[in-house]
Formats: sequence, C-alpha cells, structure tokens
Amino acid sequence: MTKDAQAVLERGSELLKPLLLQHGFAYRALDAGESSGGQFAGAEFKRETRRLEYHFRYSLGMVSYHLDSCSMSHQEYMRSVTGKPNASHYPGFSSDPMEAFRHLLLDLEEHCVDFLDGSDEILRRRIEDALAKSHVKPGLPE
Repeated sequence: MTKDAQAVLERGSELLKPLLLQHGFAYRALDAGESSGGQFAGAEFKRETRRLEYHFRYSLGMVSYHLDSCSMSHQEYMRSVTGKPNASHYPGFSSDPMEAFRHLLLDLEEHCVDFLDGSDEILRRRIEDALAKSHVKPGLPE
C-alpha cells in the first residue's frame, strides 16, 4: 500500500521538478510508510539552506518552506504575498491528486519569487511577515 502514496508523490514531484531544478534545487524523497492515518510519503527540494517540503496522504497535504531553522506553511506564505487568506491556487478542490500539485506549481510560479530567487534576507523577512499575519484574528483589520 505504501507504494501507492509514494507513486502519487513521485508523479506530482515530476510536475514540480522543471521549475525547481531550474532554480538550483535538488529533489530528495523523504520517509514513506503506513500509519494509523493511512499511507504517507514525503519529499523535498533543497538548495543550500532553503527547502520546500511536502507530504502526501490521500492528497497533497502539508507544504512548508524552510530557511535555516525558520519555516512557514504554504498558507502562511500565500497570505503574506497576496494580502488575504485563501487567495492562492493550492490546495484547490479536485478528486484528482495531481491537480493539487498543478495548483502548487502555479503558486510557485506566480507568488514564490522570494523563495525561488530572493536573497536569504528577503526570504527571512517574508517568513517573519507570514508568521505575524498568521496570528491575526479573522474579522479584525490587518
């Protein structure tokens, strides 16, 4: 069963590879296995001290961006960039697990210049902004 989650994650990773390899990131498969929640598999793209880490369990789940020991979720990153919650392509809604990878790719292309090309200082400021905005209560002005 674990092979199914791994196979989907690997197919999805193939969609992301052209963009991330072009920016100097290297792909690496992470752990895969069975847990009480079902099959899971993880992977990352890494370049020096930054990483894009993502996991698959029934669908593309946790996606996070790391710089050294600092990190932010995809949702936090997109809120920081777009200025509002839920304005990104990912996660999207589809029964096709590849659509989530396609949506993530669109977000990477359209919104993730800080991660792909920005200096460490620019990315660090983005992470700080993203984390600060993640603590804003809904309904209150930002």
